[in-house]
Order: sequence, then C-alpha cells, then structure tokens
Amino acid sequence: MTCIHGGAGFGKTAAVTSRLHELEPDQDIRRITFHTRPTIRTVRQELHAALEPPGQPPHYAGEFDQLLKTELAARPRTLVPDEAQWLSGSLLEYVRYIWDDPYTQLAIVFVGGEGCHQTLRKEPMLSSRIFIRQRFTRLTPDEVQDVIPLYHPIWADADPNDIAYADRHAAHGNFRNWARLTAHTHTALERTGRTHVDQDVLRWAFSRLGSGSQTTPPPARRSRGPPATQTSPKAHRIPAPQRQGVVRDVSESSCKSVM
Repeated sequence: MTCIHGGAGFGKTAAVTSRLHELEPDQDIRRITFHTRPTIRTVRQELHAALEPPGQPPHYAGEFDQLLKTELAARPRTLVPDEAQWLSGSLLEYVRYIWDDPYTQLAIVFVGGEGCHQTLRKEPMLSSRIFIRQRFTRLTPDEVQDVIPLYHPIWADADPNDIAYADRHAAHGNFRNWARLTAHTHTALERTGRTHVDQDVLRWAFSRLGSGSQTTPPPARRSRGPPATQTSPKAHRIPAPQRQGVVRDVSESSCKSVM
C-alpha cells in the first residue's frame, strides 16, 4: 500500500496514473473516486463497477465480498482509491480486509487531499501496512523550468522568463492552473497564427482564467480578445499534453503491495 497526498491541483492523480503505466505497462490499474462520506455498500458497488465481473451485483454482503475477493484473486491488479480522505474508519478497515485476504493479488495506492494522510493514520492496522507516503507540494520555480517545457509543445521553446512570468502571475506552481493556462494560451496561438508564447499572449490568457487560479495579472493593457485583430476564440480542445504530472522520488517499490 502507498499513500499519495497533497493540495488540490498539484497533479497527484495524473502523476500516479502516468507513473504506474510506466512502471507496469501491462498491469491492470483500476481507479475509484469516492465522494463525501460513502457507505460500505457504495464501496462494494464502486469496486464491482471497476472490476467489471460478469453478472449483476449480489444483494447480500457475504456473497458480494466473496465475489470481489474471487475477482481480485484472478490476476494482479492495482487499485487507486481517489479522494481517499472521505473514507471513514470502517471503510478503511473494509479495504484492509480485502487486501489482507491471502488469495487477492492487490496493490493499493491511496490518493487524496491534505487530510488523506491523517485519515489513514487514525487506523493503526491499515496505517502499519502502508509502505511509503509521498506528499505533493507546489512546483518550485526551478521545477517549473524543468517540468513545464516537457508538459506541452507550446512551452518547449518558450523563453524561460516568460514561463516564470506565467507561473508568477497565474499558475503559482499548481499543475491544474498550468493545464488551464496551457489551454487558453494554445487557443490564442492557434487563432492568431503566432508560433511562440510571449507576454502579450499570456496577458490575454490570464484574462480568461477564473478566480480559482488566483491570477494576478500585471497592470499592463488587457485586451478583450487575442493579441491580434481576430475576434475572441471559441472554446477549443487542445491536444493531449506530453506529460501530465510529476512525482518526486516515488520508487518502483512504492507501487507494490507489501505486508
């Protein structure tokens, strides 16, 4: 078992998914997202939906648990419970019960917000089985310069000063903010025919970001459209980025289940 935790928008889920596929390309990886205060029945149903066994979910708890354990014993799987901070003590104990079965072939990577680590620590029997814990933080300015040029082609040949400018005024080391900023910047480049990011393009992209990114555009002129004579672009889906997240010092052994 492994725990990946940190603030919202730091790229935890994307990084875990990308890294797991790099470590074990043929591994069966199933992600489950939990919402506020799920019940044990909800967890069973989510597991059933993720594992996709044939037939309808059983009505009785004992039959349901036996079906899940049988399915998890068939071949090695990695389970990624996302938003794990919403799991109560009884639900974490249920996950441990499934994992502890001697026949299941299961690795578990808990992913959650800042409260996830504390939630898991409250359950000593489960916490003692977690091999490694990894906390995600904001990208530092140096990490931004290393990572963002690899994230999407529009940043590959961008001036480092412009990347720093974008991070300082809009992204703030937050990967989700970088994803949104990349989408708007790509739209501006495509609509205006420009080939390189510059601060005029970035200022227009800043104006399209909502308050969730905590943008602080400079007092320079802010145009109502892209930095050219074209009209404002409509919503545009950008190509998939080359890399979706970054993991600091997560060893290959962190993705293996251990006793």
